[in-house]
Amino acid sequence: MPTRNIRLTDEQDAFVERLVKFGEYQNASEAVRDGLRALQRRRREDALKLKALRRAAREGIAALERGEFKTFDSAKDLKDYLRNLSDKVLPR
Repeated sequence: MPTRNIRLTDEQDAFVERLVKFGEYQNASEAVRDGLRALQRRRREDALKLKALRRAAREGIAALERGEFKTFDSAKDLKDYLRNLSDKVLPR
């Protein structure tokens, strides 16, 4: 397994030391590797969220271009519409 020297802040070092001291990890390397796995997982999840947002934006733009939208005369009308819509999607 490759070895890499890294610099931690005092706070990060103390955190790793506590994790090892309380038995959550056998050593600092295990704790840091777990942190890197969490970072990798978060980045994959972020990439999937971004992909979904881009798809939703493309679908929304296409709907606008087809004229598939509603207009509202007041903020109250919009709120009522959204409330009714959310009641259908998320029943109480």
